[in-house]
Amino acid sequence: MRLPDTAHTSRPWRIHELASDFRVEDVWAVPTPGGPGDFPRLVDLLASGDGLSRGSGSGAVRALWAIRCKAGQLLRWDGLEAGLGSRVPTLRDRLPADLRSAPPDPGFRALAFTPLYLLDDEWASEIANRTMHGVMHLGWVPDGSGGYRGQLAVLVKPNGLLGTGYMATIRPFRHLIVYPALIRETGRAWRAPQADPGTRAGAPRTAGS
Repeated sequence: MRLPDTAHTSRPWRIHELASDFRVEDVWAVPTPGGPGDFPRLVDLLASGDGLSRGSGSGAVRALWAIRCKAGQLLRWDGLEAGLGSRVPTLRDRLPADLRSAPPDPGFRALAFTPLYLLDDEWASEIANRTMHGVMHLGWVPDGSGGYRGQLAVLVKPNGLLGTGYMATIRPFRHLIVYPALIRETGRAWRAPQADPGTRAGAPRTAGS
């Protein structure tokens, strides 16, 4: 379910300190009901690519992803010269001392996002190309019935007219096809039987741990 921007901006997330010059592009409720200590599982799910990463169960999402990748190759949107540390500085340069010491892993194993920091209820990562500089923010929020669930926010800083036009062009596809499919995939993966904890890629650690 898509949420108003205030579902993200009204919460005391640490990302606000780092990305005040980014705009909130999307906020989504993620159907992953759990308890206060279940955020590590959601982080592992997202990082592994089994949930939100590419909507593996959706042919429409796979097709759109393939088109975007091909366009990026042809137009050279995704080269190293357009990425973090080249076209734009990484947001890690803005991290305060406590977040800088918070291990950002586990990193994405399916998408080209670079982790920024990881806390007990919050995980942020970034990506940059020739169209925009973006942040994916994952939070763990009360669900109003005594439990918790995931909340996904996407923050962007478009790169001039190219980025503004690109974001406007893909907005209907994101809202009608991409994010609904990705959210459904994550919910299905969350409800699936869990693997043995010893096989997990890693668990989040809090700042300073």
